[in-house]
Amino acid sequence: MMDDYYVIHSPGEGEYIDRKSRFIGHVMPVGSESEAIALIDQVRRKYWDARHNCYGFIVGDNGEIARFSDDGEPGGTAGRPILDVLNGLRLRNVLVVVTRYFGGTLLGTGGLVRAYTQATREALDNANIRHLIKAVRIKIVTDYNLAGKLKYYFETDHITLDDTIYTDKVENRITVAETAVSEVMNRITEITGGSAEASVIENGYFEVLE
Repeated sequence: MMDDYYVIHSPGEGEYIDRKSRFIGHVMPVGSESEAIALIDQVRRKYWDARHNCYGFIVGDNGEIARFSDDGEPGGTAGRPILDVLNGLRLRNVLVVVTRYFGGTLLGTGGLVRAYTQATREALDNANIRHLIKAVRIKIVTDYNLAGKLKYYFETDHITLDDTIYTDKVENRITVAETAVSEVMNRITEITGGSAEASVIENGYFEVLE
């Protein structure tokens, strides 16, 4: 399994022009193969007059589903280059569609690979991308007199504090890289003299402070 990957937080578009052919890249987050297919159809309807709408998408934390299409371009010149960019950047749950308006001049296989690669990169440059790592969410319950010490520890060690709930106790929820869990738990025990109730509530891939 991957220790980390990147996801699209908000969509982006970018354009690349080569010898009057326009390549319009669209990058979008997707949660399933069916969602990716539905979004591809939306792009095709919007750009119904374009010569090609080529795509590549990857779904799953470990890239369990990866699909691409050259949509009439010579084999290996469009969809595969799009997918190669996504894999090279460790992007997951992502779809890229590149729309081509033919400019009247053949670009050759090398030119097409370059154009679809660049259009993908232009779209990604305009998207909001976030880094997710294999991490653990932890719940820590303490008395009020220890809350300040823990908050100071979280701030100085750049630990992601997701939420704080105040009742008769103080409950902090933090997200920690899986590789740092043991160290963080030991430090919490040290700071609170062993009085904190700390427990893991979720494992997965999350965004953390870096």
